[in-house]
Amino acid sequence: MPDWPYCAVDAARDAAGVGCRGRSVEPSSRCLAHLSDDERRTYFSQLSAGANVDHRGTVFSSALLDQLLDAVADYDVGHARLGEAKFNEAVFTTDADFRRTEFTGEVSFTHARIARDARFGNTRFHGYAWFVFAEVGGDAEFGVAEFDNEAWLERVQIGGNVSFSWARFGGSLGLADATIGGDATFSHAKVQHVSLARVSVGGTISFSEVESGADIRLNGTRAGGDLLFTDAAIGGSLGLTGARVDGNLDLSRVSLERTSQLGPLAVGGAMDLSDVVFGTAVIIEVAATALICRRTRFASTAALRLRYASVDLSDAGLEFPVTVNARPRPFTSSGREVGEEGLVSPQVQVVSLQGVDAAHLVLADIDLTECRFAGTVHLDQLRLEGLYQLPFAPPGVRRLGPLPVRYTPRRTLAEEHHWRHIRRADPGGWSQAPPGVDVLSPAALAPIYRQVRKAFEDGKHEPGAADFYYGEMEMRRHAHDIPVSERLLLTAYWALSGYGLRAARAFAWLLVAMSATVVAMMLWGLPKDDPEATSSGTVSGRRITITTQMSDPVNPTGAYWERLSGKRFEKSLRVVINSVVFRSSGQELTTSGVYTEMASRIAEPLLLGLGVLAIRGRVKR
Repeated sequence: MPDWPYCAVDAARDAAGVGCRGRSVEPSSRCLAHLSDDERRTYFSQLSAGANVDHRGTVFSSALLDQLLDAVADYDVGHARLGEAKFNEAVFTTDADFRRTEFTGEVSFTHARIARDARFGNTRFHGYAWFVFAEVGGDAEFGVAEFDNEAWLERVQIGGNVSFSWARFGGSLGLADATIGGDATFSHAKVQHVSLARVSVGGTISFSEVESGADIRLNGTRAGGDLLFTDAAIGGSLGLTGARVDGNLDLSRVSLERTSQLGPLAVGGAMDLSDVVFGTAVIIEVAATALICRRTRFASTAALRLRYASVDLSDAGLEFPVTVNARPRPFTSSGREVGEEGLVSPQVQVVSLQGVDAAHLVLADIDLTECRFAGTVHLDQLRLEGLYQLPFAPPGVRRLGPLPVRYTPRRTLAEEHHWRHIRRADPGGWSQAPPGVDVLSPAALAPIYRQVRKAFEDGKHEPGAADFYYGEMEMRRHAHDIPVSERLLLTAYWALSGYGLRAARAFAWLLVAMSATVVAMMLWGLPKDDPEATSSGTVSGRRITITTQMSDPVNPTGAYWERLSGKRFEKSLRVVINSVVFRSSGQELTTSGVYTEMASRIAEPLLLGLGVLAIRGRVKR
């Protein structure tokens, strides 16, 4: 039952026995809609600009509303002017057109129902404005409206769009628990405190270039499209706890000096924090397809706890420690998981650290397979923790003259993939550079590998450091800014032992060298027969002089296959094994054998040392 004197016309046909709920217009017992024409004219003649009106529960046609506003028009200023206005539970059969109306007192549209559009553009509200539980079938337009006090649209249902573009608020704006079928636009508005908690918006929410003197709260809000804050000025903090954005979240060029918590929230598209300034310690918890932090400034410590996101930190300013880590489990808000529908892989990857000062950066459980390190400052101080991933050289075989050489799996940089992809006719698994990304030369890549290697060494990860040393040497070998002689030396170093990091290659060459030495010894190095000692002497009185002479080794003769005997193999093998450990076997050799042994005593211990060095590099901690 209404708590005001109501019309009760057609009560007999009302199931509840109430009938028309419109506020009766004194001295009549009927509401404004059911007055006779003469009674209505009399009522309107008694009104003047600034008059208070109470038409709760009244049914308004567009013509009846126009008559009411004409009755309170102030022709000196050219618009209608009402004092205190009560339209609670009023029903507007078409549009509720209050454009350019001025409400000097409190106005209430609580539980009002508007069949089509609610038009309040250029309207001035001097007192409080209440639209709680109102229902609007079409759009709600408050563009360029002025609210001297607070405005509350809590639990409203709007079938179309709602717009507060260029509106001015002297107090707070509340749209908590509202349902909006279309877009919600607040662009260029000036407001103190905004609350859109638990609001469901079917389209885009735009706060572009909004000026807020206090907080903006969108906790638990759902946007079916994008959420835009581009160039907004927020004097307080921004609350997005439990929010869900199906499109993109754009916070570019927003100053968030007082925001200490952003999220947890879910974004179906990209979250853009480009040129954002965080003035205090902040925790960012977001599940998104991408997180863009280009030129983002963190003036204090920051923790980025992410899911799914591809992170771009290009030119971000890190003045204090900043941690980026992947969260293994979904975020929760108010005891419930934040919805992650449409997001595919929870693996977080960093795609760019260009221009970042890595001295304050910690990456934990991050995929770095596509990360670009070129231009990173203090890259040697980057800290990697947890289960991070780096791109590996693709498996394959290359030709080293007549010999096939297999690619050994090793950690690489994405920039090397880009360079090798354009260098080879068949990329063979080397990934291509993304559009717009410059491909660096080996001369530019070598210092990057050197700095990453030092970061691994400082982190006591010697096997990882060995991979980046290999990459550094590879870039030096292919660089055109070093002498040809040095490049040839590096090529030999690579071919023999993979820069002292490929034990199998060094031992293979050692085996080849030993086999060749054994064959050479059997064919030419060992004499035909072991030289025999010949002793001769003279007797002079009681003095005996004896001289022993060894005959010169005789070069072997006969067919080569006859020289390949088991006895000669055993002697040759003994000579070679002693040569490997840099010892002399004491075996008499031909002139060819002597020089062969000298060469083997230089080359084979070197190959053995390279193999041992490679093993050491893989097991050292």
